[in-house]
Amino acid sequence: MSITVLDTCSAMRRILLAPVADRVDLLRSMLEPTRDMYRYYPGEIDLVALHLETSGFPIDRDEKRCLDALETLAAAGAWERMQRALDDALAVLLEATPGLATPDITVQFVLGDPGDEHFMGPCRGVTGFGGISGHIVITLWPFPENVERLEATAVHELHHNLRFGPGGVVWDPMTVTVGDHLVSEGLADAFARQLYGNELGPTRIGVPHLHDDEIFGKVLTGLDVTGMQNFTAWVHGDPGAEHLGVTPVGLPMGAGYAAGNRLVDTYLAATGQTAAQALHADSSEIIAATVRRG
Repeated sequence: MSITVLDTCSAMRRILLAPVADRVDLLRSMLEPTRDMYRYYPGEIDLVALHLETSGFPIDRDEKRCLDALETLAAAGAWERMQRALDDALAVLLEATPGLATPDITVQFVLGDPGDEHFMGPCRGVTGFGGISGHIVITLWPFPENVERLEATAVHELHHNLRFGPGGVVWDPMTVTVGDHLVSEGLADAFARQLYGNELGPTRIGVPHLHDDEIFGKVLTGLDVTGMQNFTAWVHGDPGAEHLGVTPVGLPMGAGYAAGNRLVDTYLAATGQTAAQALHADSSEIIAATVRRG
């Protein structure tokens, strides 16, 4: 298998320097390699509309700001660093899980929208999606902390991609729970920490709550909640829920990531496994290491 980090740097520069009237078609062309990621969506997907709805860089404003941000990432060697990190992380996962089925993976790394207050504020300028086998999309604004964590962000998504890939854990929308989602985030963070340490590994939105017992206890009350529309409130917290127009549950941004880290760390300590070895571990076993339910 191979991991390909697409050269979105050149494509984004071309888009941002083009006449406004030409940008939609150029952006659609850049996004086309991700189309298969939406194979489970009902109906035809408008890739440009989806990009703009999910905090992707704008094509009708903030051109200079975005071009400057693009140059910051290029100067930091972001694309090359991401490719090396993913190749190295794959080698670690293959060694830990002999016979691991590994599809070809396409990685699309794009600038975020500096005018999106939710993305730039509560999300701290970074989102990622790696849950659909064969595709990873990372949207990022180059705050110094995000540039420093580029590798950790990428390998977090790789862990998701292979956990839910061929022969791995099945994400059944009819039965999946908040607990399953928390565990997947905790494992992905633990893998990033395994490779890059406790300073760079954890997802930034969860860090402020890692040691808050009250928040942890609150999250645990939602472990059995089903219905994926409810997950944002428990995993991303009230700011994420309010942004999507769903009912908040009284949790801060990233609470679920912090709780997932704690659940997974308890399991790894009890079993002596690494996060790479626990790639396909059953979420119920991981939760049971912390919470004994009848």
